[in-house]
Amino acid sequence: MKKALIVPLSIYRRLLSRLIVLLMGGGCRFQPTCSEYAKDSLEKHGVVRGTLLTAARLLRCHPWGGSGYDPVPERK
Repeated sequence: MKKALIVPLSIYRRLLSRLIVLLMGGGCRFQPTCSEYAKDSLEKHGVVRGTLLTAARLLRCHPWGGSGYDPVPERK
């Protein structure tokens, strides 16, 4: 199941995200990028918790949200 979510993320990162940046400018306000964060969270925490962590990260990505270094938390 994890792989079924990670493969589309990899395709997005390699193709679509570059096209979006070229057309719209800018980039991700966080480091690692949201797609890297999603991949890392799925690998570290599994599908359920990884998806929840990714959703929370995406909700923080808006003009009034934070920016900077925001790594995936370590597994407890």
